[in-house]
Amino acid sequence: MAASIIDSSIFQGIFTTDAMREVWSDENRTRQYIEVERALAVVQGRLGLIPPEAAEEIVSHCHLEQIDMARLRQQTERIGYPILGVVTQINQLCRDKLGEYVHWGATTQDITDTATVLQIRQALQLVDDELAAIAAALARLAQEHRLTPIIGRSNLQQAIPVTFGYKMAGLLSAVLRHRERLAQLKERVLVGEFAGAAGTLASLETGAMETQAGLCAELGLKQPVIAWHTIRDNIAEVGAVLGLIGGTLGKLSMDVKLMMQTEVGEVYEPYHHGRGSSSTMPQKRNPISSCYIHAAISVVRQHAAALMDAMVADHERSTGPWEIEWIVLPEAFCLMAGALKQSRFVVEGLQVDAEAMRRNIDMTGGLVMSEAVMMGLGKFIGREYAHDLVYDLCRESLAKKVPLLELLAGHPEIARHVDRAALQRMLDPANYLGQSGVMVDRVLALV
Repeated sequence: MAASIIDSSIFQGIFTTDAMREVWSDENRTRQYIEVERALAVVQGRLGLIPPEAAEEIVSHCHLEQIDMARLRQQTERIGYPILGVVTQINQLCRDKLGEYVHWGATTQDITDTATVLQIRQALQLVDDELAAIAAALARLAQEHRLTPIIGRSNLQQAIPVTFGYKMAGLLSAVLRHRERLAQLKERVLVGEFAGAAGTLASLETGAMETQAGLCAELGLKQPVIAWHTIRDNIAEVGAVLGLIGGTLGKLSMDVKLMMQTEVGEVYEPYHHGRGSSSTMPQKRNPISSCYIHAAISVVRQHAAALMDAMVADHERSTGPWEIEWIVLPEAFCLMAGALKQSRFVVEGLQVDAEAMRRNIDMTGGLVMSEAVMMGLGKFIGREYAHDLVYDLCRESLAKKVPLLELLAGHPEIARHVDRAALQRMLDPANYLGQSGVMVDRVLALV
């Protein structure tokens, strides 16, 4: 019985992925708890802090298959935390009371936090893999449409021409920065925690720092400089980066939705029979993936804020904000996986209509080229005077529904300086794409 949309048998394939759900599943979470306890026993046995035979016996029972999950639920509900239940079960599986050495010198939060970091490592890899695929698709679109004119829009109004490759390269540049952020993030976040009750490791009279170093090395994590039980900027940073990634995916989905409007028709989400259809209007082709992206990333941003709330912890072990992370971190990653999946689907199969793009540029009868005309005439009559003159002619063009070229060519003051052919060149969108192609190339060079 599932109440959450990420566990729904109907919606889970839309709003998340099986791979990300596996990372944050009860089974994998418990598996990581066990992995930390295993690594701790291995290191402490190696250091002679616990008997070698105890370490060997503990390790032999550090397998998820040996944990009774139903019993673990009962233990967790009774105790309030799952770690003691895991420790108790491993202890009871061991012979000759050797299990008494499991969890030696550790505290609940050591195991929980380190296991969470292991889950974050798995989850970040899934995120980065999807970003890499999205980057590749955006790069292809940017290259293919490097000089395909499309109208640039300002305040939802037609502005001046850009290129579709330029639009895609802009998104690509952000995705590349997100991948860079993830690489930088790992240095700060993939850090273990083994610090004892109040973070001082007073529980181990000898070998404390050696245990901490060995445990982190065994798990492939960095050793903390100091305990971070209630210093949670690392986890909050994960949420912040997910929020940033979501913002870029939301920008992508917003532009696709707008470009899919019937009156625009410049791009379309990938099509298959029945996708985006209406129950009452057979002609419709609704954006689907873009809507799911928008919904998912909006919630992720709220979760990022919640993770910052969780930073406000009291003293050396807190009284509650920690649990905020338990609630929102898995869902933030799961929803992000869904948004990435839908975004990848969109960009890998995006249908581009270059003819519609050109048609939309031409629909104003040249008005969107007014800046080009103003700059062209400015060399002869001054920029400010040219602006006012072209402004008046644009108003006349709109009122009389006459192409701007006709009014420009028929104006005596303009005709003294430039002929009709020169005006046509000014009004050609292909001649006013600025440095779009150069900028596309510069972004592609980063790939």
